[in-house]
Amino acid sequence: MKVNSRKIKSIGKKVRRSRKQRNLTQERLAEMIGVSTTYIGFIEQGQRIPSIKTADKLARVLGIKLSDLFS
Repeated sequence: MKVNSRKIKSIGKKVRRSRKQRNLTQERLAEMIGVSTTYIGFIEQGQRIPSIKTADKLARVLGIKLSDLFS
């Protein structure tokens, strides 16, 4: 499946904005969902798209709907 690079960047911006609103560091967020800090950075920079499993964990921890993360 091909994903638009603007969409990937949009997901990253939503993750970063939500993380900062909850006063979480990338390190703490990574720890909470079981991924590396580097991976969180890649997601926020729009260099990686999270798997559905990781996106679900992100949405739960960040208090947002999974569908909103991808909309």
